[in-house]
Amino acid sequence: MTDHELTRRDALVALGAVGSAAGAGALAWDRFEDDPDREGFDPTERETLVALAETIYPEAVSGVDEFVERYVVGRVADRPDYAAGMREAIAALDDYAETWAGGPFREQDPDSRDELLRELGVDVADADPDGAEQERVRYYLLNDLQYALYTTPTGGELVGIENPQGHPGGATSYRQPPE
Repeated sequence: MTDHELTRRDALVALGAVGSAAGAGALAWDRFEDDPDREGFDPTERETLVALAETIYPEAVSGVDEFVERYVVGRVADRPDYAAGMREAIAALDDYAETWAGGPFREQDPDSRDELLRELGVDVADADPDGAEQERVRYYLLNDLQYALYTTPTGGELVGIENPQGHPGGATSYRQPPE
């Protein structure tokens, strides 16, 4: 059941929460293709990011593919070092899946993906951009995608936070009595 659709607005709110100043009109994968000085994400890396988000986001969420595209492009648009860290973490995740499951992360079924993440240890790893594989996967991929979701109005609603930090327009909600 998907009754919580992530929108373009959600992606912009998440980007605002991380302090990204990316232009709202150019949040698509092809943004990198138009600039030969920027290295973007190839199609398999994009698929891995979406597969990861689909694995860690609640089933009630829809619009994950577009949300991940807009958020990630905006997140790394002016941060080539961060983009490189994300690509390295994606490669580490795919290498691990290839070794233990016989194929890249994106090609595994959802239950296998979840199991692979736990076996890699990302659920208990500290987030460290310079650490071991599981710490980099946790830092660049898991934490970033989870933060993106739960700083949006849609993600906040899923966990009972009507107005997550950085979301404007909550003045009337705190004046209403609880239901």
